[in-house]
Amino acid sequence: MNRFLIGQYAGFDEKKYKRDFRDGFYGIEACLFSAPEDIAILVGESKRRGFRIGVHFPFRSGFSPLRDALFLSSDDEIRANAYAYIENELAYLSASVQPEYVLFHYPKPVILDDRVDWEKWRFYDSAEYMYESACSFEETAAKSEELFQWLTEKSVQYGFVPVLEFDALNRYVYEADFLESLLVRYPAIKLCLDTGRLFFQEKLDPHFRAKEVIKKYAKYAATIHLWTLRVNEEGDLQHYHYPVLPDQNPADGWAPIEEYLNIIAAENDSVRIMFEHRSDLIDDEQLESCYAWVAGIIDKSAGKGAVVETLQEREEREQ
Repeated sequence: MNRFLIGQYAGFDEKKYKRDFRDGFYGIEACLFSAPEDIAILVGESKRRGFRIGVHFPFRSGFSPLRDALFLSSDDEIRANAYAYIENELAYLSASVQPEYVLFHYPKPVILDDRVDWEKWRFYDSAEYMYESACSFEETAAKSEELFQWLTEKSVQYGFVPVLEFDALNRYVYEADFLESLLVRYPAIKLCLDTGRLFFQEKLDPHFRAKEVIKKYAKYAATIHLWTLRVNEEGDLQHYHYPVLPDQNPADGWAPIEEYLNIIAAENDSVRIMFEHRSDLIDDEQLESCYAWVAGIIDKSAGKGAVVETLQEREEREQ
């Protein structure tokens, strides 16, 4: 369990910390803290118990009307403001928190496939997304490379690992190789795969295959956001951000978490697991079962199975 993290969002929840955190856990991922005293508690506990702090951008609330930085926006002013927003937060974090990693949603704005009905996908504001028909592949690739270059420089300047968490994905990411090429050329940048988000997109998007995306990108992941949900026969989302448990049968509409974890662990034996779930939905015995089940899958599968070669390895082999 030395690769496990719990989340703390909107402040330091003492009750959740005492119930969910275990000695030997890797750390805590924090987001949208507003009270200085909560920040002090988090940093103090990290030093006292020796765990790492990860940040789900932004660490502090109240500095932008939107949570995420829109660094792929077609609007030059919005994009410049996004970089300034990130820079300001990184400077604060470097001086006050010194996180192990800082995670950003990618792509932002999300690029939506025009062929798909996205009505059930959760967006806070219409500025958070645009359609593929309004954003070319070339533009996406160029702005992504700009982001990778900038984050690589900032990772050295401020001493953190940049992590990009997949939001909704279009075919630019799951059919093309440009993103994998960037990950090879800018190895400081890592990924986060969100199990609930990937499963839900597969249920909404007939062109999307979650397990194929996981197989392609698991080797580049630093962190997994682990949670599940159930989608009924009508396509309605149920049990959002529910803890993963061994009795959740995919035949009943639950995400195939064991399959996901087997793929991930076989491709990446150093990935960390962040339990991005609502532990208040289950009792103490179920929470222990959740931790034990995940640990068993990871330990059993780590380093096993056929490792899919990277884009760089494939190119070298074919030369």
